[in-house]
Amino acid sequence: MTHPYFAKARHPRVLAHRGLITAAGEDSGVWENTAASFAAAHAAGVEYIETDCQVTADGDVVLFHDPTLDRLVGDPRAVRDVHTRELRTIFADHGGLLTVTEALRSFPQIRFNIDVKTDAASGLLGPILVDETHRVLITSFSDANRRATVAAVLRAGAALRPATSGGIRTIAALRGLSALRLSPARVLRDIDALQIPERRGALTVLTPALLRAAHRVGVEVHVWTINDPAEMLRLAHLGVDGIVSDRADVALAALNPR
Repeated sequence: MTHPYFAKARHPRVLAHRGLITAAGEDSGVWENTAASFAAAHAAGVEYIETDCQVTADGDVVLFHDPTLDRLVGDPRAVRDVHTRELRTIFADHGGLLTVTEALRSFPQIRFNIDVKTDAASGLLGPILVDETHRVLITSFSDANRRATVAAVLRAGAALRPATSGGIRTIAALRGLSALRLSPARVLRDIDALQIPERRGALTVLTPALLRAAHRVGVEVHVWTINDPAEMLRLAHLGVDGIVSDRADVALAALNPR
């Protein structure tokens, strides 16, 4: 049965990668994974936002991609060593910091794709997501983090598990099984989507065989991170179910023309 996360939404799905930074937002210094970038995505008509979470020194689960502040502000400290109040100050002029709780509350119509970047977030997300599982997909490069997060949500009393996307080991297993024309049913148990690059170095990850194998057991395939409209259309014609893009506005126009 299809998870409610995918119900009554446009297909192919457009997932705004860490929100949307428009030209105006870029000029004003808006950062990814902020209230402003999410608001821009929502205003563009996005139904899905892909985001990431880390845990601060205060134990707050915040939307932040990197393990450190280095890329954004040249600060080598780990997010886990920085207090939430200080992060809010750093983000104040760049779109505004969000916790997972704040994002869910502020954007009640958005479906969130949350990449769990650290095992510290897994248990903390349980009570945060317990009433939101119909509009949340949990993913991680680590299948262990993904499973731990889902388990925490169910322990917190959720009646429905969140949707999930397989990690690196799941993707590798499917890639191998599909090449051998073996059933992936066991590997993809409780998996709703695979979110993959088309290629990883010299390896082609997205193959017709992988796509067919996933679809045979009802699993969607989303490809990241695609910003060129011609590439978006090519992948849609191949049969992928979703496009993760920094330019969700462009993707919506290309894939769902009015």
